[in-house]
Amino acid sequence: MTTTSTPIASATATAGPDSRHAWLRLATALLLSTIGGVGMWSVPVVLPVLQTEFGIARGAASLPFTLTMIGFAFGGVMMGRLADRFGIVVPAAIGAVMICLGYLAAGLSTSFWQFALAQGLLIGFLGSSATFGPLLADISHWFVRRRGIAVGICASGNYLAGAVWPPILQHFITTIGWRQTHIAVGVFCMVTMLPLALLLRRRLPPAPANAAAGAAPLRHREVALSGTTLQTLLIIAGVACCVAMSMPQVHLVAYCGDLGYGTAIGAQMLSVMLACGIVSRLASGWISDRIGGVATLLLGSALQGVALTLYLFFDGLLSLYIISALFGLFQGGIVPSYAIIVREYFPSSEAGTRVGLVLMATLFGMALGGWMTGAIFDLTGSYQAAFLNGILFNLTNVSIVAWLIRSSGRQPQLAAA
Repeated sequence: MTTTSTPIASATATAGPDSRHAWLRLATALLLSTIGGVGMWSVPVVLPVLQTEFGIARGAASLPFTLTMIGFAFGGVMMGRLADRFGIVVPAAIGAVMICLGYLAAGLSTSFWQFALAQGLLIGFLGSSATFGPLLADISHWFVRRRGIAVGICASGNYLAGAVWPPILQHFITTIGWRQTHIAVGVFCMVTMLPLALLLRRRLPPAPANAAAGAAPLRHREVALSGTTLQTLLIIAGVACCVAMSMPQVHLVAYCGDLGYGTAIGAQMLSVMLACGIVSRLASGWISDRIGGVATLLLGSALQGVALTLYLFFDGLLSLYIISALFGLFQGGIVPSYAIIVREYFPSSEAGTRVGLVLMATLFGMALGGWMTGAIFDLTGSYQAAFLNGILFNLTNVSIVAWLIRSSGRQPQLAAA
């Protein structure tokens, strides 16, 4: 009997899930996320310069980062809906244009509030938000057999941005000035991101009717809590862990400047931290497959607390490099663990909404922590109290996660097909 291939079958073979096109698409998405991620990491580098330029306190200088994270949280939901309706190319193109306009507006700003609004509204809400969550959702459709590692690679884009961008930005801020640097970044993002976005215009071909046949259902963990209570606990845990996480990430450059090492050293240290975070983000997926999402989150959060405690006792140059590297290795897998936990404890039909809520909470934690650390520094004149504050928030997260482990029932396992 002769089998004839249909146009759909042919298209699926060349551009379907796990195909060569899918891997090329993943590489494009990773590059797009790395470039667009500049919106998250330029503020920590320029923070000391802003404080001097506009004559403001450290807490006020941290507000643009807070606005960026809040915009990133809400913008991710909006851009995700656009991607669901029109495809990823629409939000990606909008993000490219808005990042360009945002950096141009920031570079030409004449007041601190103009800079802060450009950073929060144009760069955070309408720009960089399109280069994380929506790209993860798009890539998840293009992989079946290796979905976990594909999503992990794509999720590493914003950390790769944190490893690549700070030294570049610090170099040009020192040589040509922060305003000219922002304008140049805006132009660069426009000319690189728009072509990359257009490479993602292909939509996934319709899957065969029996594509899902034989899939094994997942038995979820049992916990003596209502869905609303569990969701609330995860949100609180997400805020708490990221308040702690934001302290070194947002203020490391300024901290190194205060210690006399210079902001350039701080930018290099931040780059090392986020490069190690990439390793952590990829490794956490491998670990969670073996011990589960909650245990992975507990491990990462506990180790993050250890790294924060080390900052209290060591401030030598070599010590800070080592501790920052350890901090990156410990905390990089924390946020992705929440998505795995939701899939373990809730039905798949609720995954999109519940994952979005928890990830929004983590972004709010980053925003709150960035501002809170600056405010504590202004009150005390030192980062020691800020480190203690981060440790307390981290203990809150560890307590919630440890309690969830004790309250959980049997381990999730695949039912027989």
